[in-house]
Amino acid sequence: MTSNPQVQTVRGPVAVGDLGTVLMHEHVFVVSEELRQSLPETWDEQERVDDAVTRLKALAATGVTTLVDPTVIGLGRNVARVARVNAQVDLNIVAATGIYTLADIPDFYRYHGPGTVLGGPEGMTELFVRELTEGIADTGVRAAFLKCAIENELTPGVERVMRAVAQAQLRTGAPITVHTSAAARTGLVAQRVLREEGVDLGAVVIGHSGDTADLDYLHELVDNGSYVGMDRFGLDILLPEDERVATVAALAREGLAERMVLSHDASCHIDWFPPGVREQIAPNWHHTHLHDQVLPALRAAGVTEAQLTTMLVDNPRRYFTPAGA
Repeated sequence: MTSNPQVQTVRGPVAVGDLGTVLMHEHVFVVSEELRQSLPETWDEQERVDDAVTRLKALAATGVTTLVDPTVIGLGRNVARVARVNAQVDLNIVAATGIYTLADIPDFYRYHGPGTVLGGPEGMTELFVRELTEGIADTGVRAAFLKCAIENELTPGVERVMRAVAQAQLRTGAPITVHTSAAARTGLVAQRVLREEGVDLGAVVIGHSGDTADLDYLHELVDNGSYVGMDRFGLDILLPEDERVATVAALAREGLAERMVLSHDASCHIDWFPPGVREQIAPNWHHTHLHDQVLPALRAAGVTEAQLTTMLVDNPRRYFTPAGA
């Protein structure tokens, strides 16, 4: 047994007990990398790094000490760039491995691996395990958790990635976060697939569960053993903030704070929207919104300080503590 378990971060290993206040689903950069290279006028490297430093320093000033970043292949992950930012900000940033796709696998894996023309072992699992145990490319940064995604349906590609993630979890013990659609109730689909592979659902966050006020759905996810990610505060276009707050408060009153984690799913920079549009359609979708406005609203709704600590400190510690440690 390990008496002092550690979690890998961009700056190196940190004791799980030292993670402090954690936002469990945030991004530094989300970039369409091939288009960025094709449209160099849309990207100024120094400007983007400086902007991220400014934004993350503001986050650290709220008392947040750890940012969990599920940016993986398919979202323009560049750990070396994040490391340049992190060198200027006193914040733990936890990197992920996995593949973000809502439909097809990357063509790199199309013709080899289980069920393909050429067959053979699952290369995605091998990559995920390497990034968890050795490091991401030549950065020296090790991932600390796994990420996969399902939106409205379990396509063959989505299922193959999910099963590869599950196999990597079984081999390493690293926890999993899944992007899901609460409206389509696909958190339940993800739980089914991961359970079929033998994953302990207690090591899984069902991301974006907070996009719904359907308590029956949320109860089902929790009853199956997973954490629910109430992790899109500021995205009022998907669910108004008062409903998000009321849902968290309702679950907390039922004694379920120990199954929730809080976050925004925000980015320092995301190129999915034209400049200025993100700020126009979702003005509160930024990294300090939780501490500026959401936590006071949760307190006003009856959520206790102990429950907030459970969601922001204790649950992330438990998530990153290996089984048996």
